[in-house]
Amino acid sequence: MANTYSQINIHCVFAVKGRENILADHFRYDLFRYISGILKNDNVFPLAVGGWKDHVHVFFELKPDLKISDLMRMVKATSSKWINENRFLKGKFNWQEGYGAFSYSRSQRDAVINYIINQEKHHRKKTFREEYLELLRRFEIEYKDEYVFEFYDI
Repeated sequence: MANTYSQINIHCVFAVKGRENILADHFRYDLFRYISGILKNDNVFPLAVGGWKDHVHVFFELKPDLKISDLMRMVKATSSKWINENRFLKGKFNWQEGYGAFSYSRSQRDAVINYIINQEKHHRKKTFREEYLELLRRFEIEYKDEYVFEFYDI
């Protein structure tokens, strides 16, 4: 787009269907690199991709001509296909429907990047449910429990 300048920093969070802890060490970091590659192939600049055994965080600069929903649909479809084609898991892998999307200013980028790359350490103290609901509250997003990710507390 000529004469269009932007800086739109978006943090998306999505979960494994059924919230199973199946993003195992043997492929989880390759998955994060793969998702980063998906973004790059769509000319989206990834700032950080990380997560834990049951969810993924993706932080990127969104181009103004893209819709977050289209990008997340493509990232989730392409990455689940990659997981299934590589047979990292028994049975068919799927992501849960939906995602959370949160915007940040440039001054907040380093903090968000550090938060995402330190997910393993973070989840020693806090569950994904606690983390996600805290994000919704912090961003003052109204939600209905029945439409939030399926959470299975252990």
